[in-house]
Amino acid sequence: MKIIIALLIFSIIIIFHELGHFWLAKANGIRVNEFCLGLGPTIFGFTKGETKYSLKLFPFGGACMMEGEDDDSSDERAFNKKSVWARISVVAAGPIFNFIMAFVFAFILVCNTGYDIPEVVEVSEGYAAAEAGMQAGDVILEMNGKNIHFYREVSSYALFHEGESVEVTYERDGERYTTTLAPKYDEELGKYRYGFVGGKVVQGNLLQNLKYSVYEVKYWIDTTVGSLKMLVTGGVTLNDVSGPVGLVDAIGDSYEESVSYGYYAAFLQMLYISILISANLGVMNLLPLPALDGGRLVFLIIEAIRGKRIDPDKEGMVHFVGLMLLMGLMVVVMFNDIRKLFL
Repeated sequence: MKIIIALLIFSIIIIFHELGHFWLAKANGIRVNEFCLGLGPTIFGFTKGETKYSLKLFPFGGACMMEGEDDDSSDERAFNKKSVWARISVVAAGPIFNFIMAFVFAFILVCNTGYDIPEVVEVSEGYAAAEAGMQAGDVILEMNGKNIHFYREVSSYALFHEGESVEVTYERDGERYTTTLAPKYDEELGKYRYGFVGGKVVQGNLLQNLKYSVYEVKYWIDTTVGSLKMLVTGGVTLNDVSGPVGLVDAIGDSYEESVSYGYYAAFLQMLYISILISANLGVMNLLPLPALDGGRLVFLIIEAIRGKRIDPDKEGMVHFVGLMLLMGLMVVVMFNDIRKLFL
């Protein structure tokens, strides 16, 4: 059951990503030859109009295959016959649709569970917060100039800036205060602490829920970007990275744990995970790497600036090399995921 749930979540997110490309392609008069879910040989398919819709053997990934996207075509409705701005809109639509999906799911989640405001609930003696005079009821507004909307953002900031001092702006009784906190290592918990605990959950009205749904998506975008920075700087290693196999396992474990509290709790937990994955997929696809949407956008933006398209053969070669490297990375990550399952 847990594998089915995980594959269903992946499928919904991937289909919506590809629908972004599909709908914008149609809106710009581009011929779509095939719209598929999965990779590899076709298991099932049918043709409606000019487009073939198919289900592939391997249940990871998907594609919106447009006429003339990767090769020359004399068809006036080919991708490369359209204006550079039309092509930019089609390529960017996939990641943007991921963020839209994350927002919709976040709104449903926030309406049902509320959101954690960054209000201090308890201050621990012997740590910087108590020494600075912070009290329960203080609301964290900024950390080193970064706006804070959820208490989770405090924890994330501490993770991405472990052991670093931070300038905290907080509010008490309508007045703003600023102090600098130097974290102290907690031997028992095995981490650095500023010395306060929060996480008060509140229920908002419609407008507040809409606003905090945007913040929810922003939170996961920031978390993804912060994690990528840690990967580049060595804060995390490839052993800490999970691919499809690892995510399926994590989703399955999360489902089995949450369903013990009822199907409603499991539904909300799956929504939470879907927000994370959808926002993550949007960010990853916007990375300026060959073969990804972000890599294609780089070439299109260069074309828009210089007013002339880069040699299609050279661009195709760059994307091909990038795809091979990406596939190699996926194999490494998948092997690592499988290895961790048996540890």
